[in-house]
Order: sequence, then structure tokens, then C-alpha cells
Amino acid sequence: MSKKPDKDEMREEYDFSEGIRGKYAKRFAEGSNVVVLDPDVAAAFKTPKSVNSALRDYLKGKKAGVA
Repeated sequence: MSKKPDKDEMREEYDFSEGIRGKYAKRFAEGSNVVVLDPDVAAAFKTPKSVNSALRDYLKGKKAGVA
């Protein structure tokens, strides 16, 4: 009977010796824009789509000289 590997152990066949830490971090960060809403603001929106819609409406009004 063979011993099952511990969930926290790396298997011997995994070789990351040639790996480069953070190789894609900069590219990922450039394509990401995470905004954290305060809890009271987040409570007003059910979905990310609704947040985007509200912000687009706000920006349209701002371009028209409102707000």
C-alpha cells in the first residue's frame, strides 16, 4: 500500500527550478484595475454590471457639463 501524498507537499515530479518568480506580474497588473468599494456603496449594487452602468451614466452627465 502506497502512502498518499500530503495535500501541502509538492510532488517530486514538479520541477520549478527554472521558474521565474513574478514573470507575468507586471503584464497582469497592467490589464487589471481593481477598485474596492466601501461597504455602504457596494450594498447599493447587486452586480459588477450595475456598477459599470451607473459609472457610465455618471460619466455621460459629466461630459455634458452636469455633475
